[in-house]
Amino acid sequence: MSSQLHFILFNQLPLIYGRVPKVANTSIKAALHRLLQQAPEQGARSTTDAFWSKSTHGETRLISPGEARSLRGSHFSFSFVRNPFDRLVSAYNNKVLELEDVTGPMHAMGLRHDMPFAEFLHRVVKTPDDQMDVHLLPQASILCIDGKLIPSFVGQMEQMQSHWESLQRRLNRERLPMLGTIPSKNVRRGDQRDDLRELFSDPGLVRLVEDRYSNDISTFYAGSSVKQLISGEPLAPDAPIEDMAACQVF
Repeated sequence: MSSQLHFILFNQLPLIYGRVPKVANTSIKAALHRLLQQAPEQGARSTTDAFWSKSTHGETRLISPGEARSLRGSHFSFSFVRNPFDRLVSAYNNKVLELEDVTGPMHAMGLRHDMPFAEFLHRVVKTPDDQMDVHLLPQASILCIDGKLIPSFVGQMEQMQSHWESLQRRLNRERLPMLGTIPSKNVRRGDQRDDLRELFSDPGLVRLVEDRYSNDISTFYAGSSVKQLISGEPLAPDAPIEDMAACQVF
């Protein structure tokens, strides 16, 4: 479990969002922006942590996983997850290949610009959670605490359209404001993931991720085989996780 402030709490609504980087996070924040009663401070961008902690005139704040879990009985909380193999490739493309230099936390992990994917993965899997950049942190480490799932609703990015519609129906049942359609923000890769299949053509690399991100796979993608997760093909339709008490921890 990470002690970082991964959750956005709405102070005037019983609503919490668990932020998972590289999982349509920018698009979901843009949708949540519609719930604000007052115009945010000029120049503030909803993509930043500072926006939700300082620029919404006290309507929102960032809270820890422990606080989010303690509010589960009185607040509806939701999040979205992503195929962990695909999330790693996305982070590698965006943070290691596209940027001229890696972030400070990634540099501390021993990562560097334009490093080979295999070396990148070996560095990542050897890094403990408390030293890992949040874009690479296992999703179960963000969304689970003491073996229990924090959000009441967890959708899959791969099923975004149908799971977002399911979320809207759940919000309605919880008597919370609807979020409307989800905007398309920071979309860099299409539906077909040819690079996923190519980068994980080495079974040894597959095993590295399967071991390090085993909790992500067993908790959020139990309905898909590892072969399916690395195929680059769309995953079979699956239902969102709702009101599940336990995370699969190994």
